[in-house]
Amino acid sequence: MAKILEKGGEERLYFVSVDMDKCEGCEECVNICPQEVFEMNDGKSNPANSSECLYCESCLGVCPTDAITITEI
Repeated sequence: MAKILEKGGEERLYFVSVDMDKCEGCEECVNICPQEVFEMNDGKSNPANSSECLYCESCLGVCPTDAITITEI
């Protein structure tokens, strides 16, 4: 879960998840993420450092199977 402070002081929380059935283990999200949110685990991407997410959405743009979801909670 990532805590983002928006303009005006509004705080938003985000949760990063990976659908393991869709993930092909290409490592694109691991390579592009500036905050090292993702790690490979058993050939699949794992958002092990989700709290570091800046909500830049780079991972969403490179995932060929749309396995990554970032949701506001």
